[in-house]
Amino acid sequence: MSFKMQRVHVFHAEVDDKPGGIAGKLKKLAESGAHLEYVYSQRSISKPGMGDLYVAPLKTNAEITAAKSVGLHEVGDPIVMRVEGDDKTGLGGRLTQAWEMAGINLHGLVMSVIGGRFVGYATFDSVADANRAATILAELGTA
Repeated sequence: MSFKMQRVHVFHAEVDDKPGGIAGKLKKLAESGAHLEYVYSQRSISKPGMGDLYVAPLKTNAEITAAKSVGLHEVGDPIVMRVEGDDKTGLGGRLTQAWEMAGINLHGLVMSVIGGRFVGYATFDSVADANRAATILAELGTA
């Protein structure tokens, strides 16, 4: 089995929780040439009427300038890791159980399988947890 896990630098903005709340921000990024692989939004628990938008990657100066113009800024928390590899029945369960046994508490996890490959994003509370999780994933890949 082949696995890859790498850090994703995520940009965040608060958005109005209403139709079109994220559309203008994403449109501006598209106009700058951004090819987003990670878009996550959710309603804010602590601020009624607001939500949170997270996107990645932003690579060029034009993309970062566009992001800043719509209120997006790079954040270091949570730690987001892109995970991909060959799919195998039960892999998600084995992986999350191994992380649990190592005392790693996931902040969040989203996984999808397409054509025999999986790709997903795991979020962690610390860089140390993310690094340990990557080591465990590599060990599963050689088992």
